[in-house]
Amino acid sequence: MESKLCCVCGKSYQLLRLLGKGKGGYSWLAEDETGERVVLKQIHHEPCDYYSFGNKLEAERHDYGRLLAAGVRVPRMRAIDPETERIVKDYVEGPTVRELLEAGQSAEEYLPQVREMAAQARAAGLNIDYYPTNFVVQKGLLWYIDYECNAYDERWSFETWGLPYWTK
Repeated sequence: MESKLCCVCGKSYQLLRLLGKGKGGYSWLAEDETGERVVLKQIHHEPCDYYSFGNKLEAERHDYGRLLAAGVRVPRMRAIDPETERIVKDYVEGPTVRELLEAGQSAEEYLPQVREMAAQARAAGLNIDYYPTNFVVQKGLLWYIDYECNAYDERWSFETWGLPYWTK
């Protein structure tokens, strides 16, 4: 991905900056031809010692559907391109919970929202990835910006696994 211009489903996007790298791909802040900002995710196939993958692109599509059905607030998936292994989704502007914590702020006011998301996920038999980089605050609302979810397991629940990262 040397070029600053990427194509997804025949539409061009200008890459503005890297937002982050996860287990499954690189997420870029991008702009479409109209200047609207989106997230463009490029799937990668780098090894991960603690996680095994099947088809990452299909997993993203499937997990997005499961999260929507569960009622978890996630950005809208706009496009998915199997040929280039790229996804375009709405950009949720705001700080991540991790950025708030690093700035010395408390995440206490967002705990009710993340607990509600956790309850919605659990009711659907799911866990989401509660690490603070996966949550953005926009106008007081908490968004889960990742689509990763797995079968519910108490060991990976918010209270057991996620809460310690939110209260540092």
